[in-house]
Formats: sequence, C-alpha cells, structure tokens
Amino acid sequence: MNVRKYLCFAARPALGPGALWATLALLASVLLPVAPAKAGQPQLDLPRVQLQAGLHLITAQVARTPEQLSLGLMWRSSMPANEGMWFVFDAPATQCFWMKNTFLPLTAAFVADDGRIVNLADMEPLSLRSHCSAEPVRYVLEMHRGWFAERGIGAGMRLRGGPFVNAPSSAPAPR
Repeated sequence: MNVRKYLCFAARPALGPGALWATLALLASVLLPVAPAKAGQPQLDLPRVQLQAGLHLITAQVARTPEQLSLGLMWRSSMPANEGMWFVFDAPATQCFWMKNTFLPLTAAFVADDGRIVNLADMEPLSLRSHCSAEPVRYVLEMHRGWFAERGIGAGMRLRGGPFVNAPSSAPAPR
C-alpha cells in the first residue's frame, strides 16, 4: 500500500476541513489493522532452537515471519541468562536493528550462512539508533548485552546447532 499516495490525496486543498478529517480517519482505520495483533505484549510462545557458541549452550526463540521479526524482543521485561532470540531472514542482506520498545540491554550477533559471527553490536534499551551487519547476513542472534564478551565469543567465531548442525568448531574462521 502506497501511504504517500493517500496522504497526498488527503492534503488536497479542494477538500474542506470536514472532508479532510474524514479522509484521515478512513486512512487510520485502514492502516491500524496492519499493526501486530499482540502490540504491547512480548512474544513468549515462539518455536525454539538450540545453538552452541564454543562450550556455551543457547536456547533461542525463532522469529521468522514478518510480524515476529518486527516485534522481536519488544516489551520483554526479563529473559533467562542463556536465552535469546534468533532472527531468520529469507536471504542474506545488510540487517539493521534498533531497540524501539525493547527494555532489555542486548547484544546482537550478526551471523553468516556458515555460522560465522560477522560482527557484534551492543544496543541500548529504547534507542532508535540503528545497528547494522558489516556484511550481508541471514541470521541475527540477540542475547543479553555482554553475554558474548563475558564468554570470550567474538567476530570470526562460529555458532553450531540449528541450521549449522555440520558446522566446524567454534574456532575463528580462516581469513
């Protein structure tokens, strides 16, 4: 839906003030149902995947649909220490994340198709600042901020499990 088209129509000077408000109300009624059904509530019932970073096991909720991907960890007030969210996109691309409506400080690991951690980004709660992958990736793993650093896990290391069942050890990837 091209929202700009509707906004330009609503702003035409030929419409009187009453017609303008009616048009804006109609526009709002059309656009608001697009919002996620669980707006304001965390997603707690997503499927889970087991991943491994070095010797550390991770249980991650899997966000795969557009609604799940856009909601992510929003509205969560707590999360177990070794749990996170695993974002799965259709194809590798530059992925950018922000922290709108996200109360937990997080670190995002941007992960390539082979399980290699491309880069990590520490993110502040409720910030609209974008944090992007350094190269195209299909996966992003969000964990509590500092989780990776506290375990000595960094860029170049590989995750195992989930889509990386046959992946090599977590040693740094060759350059």
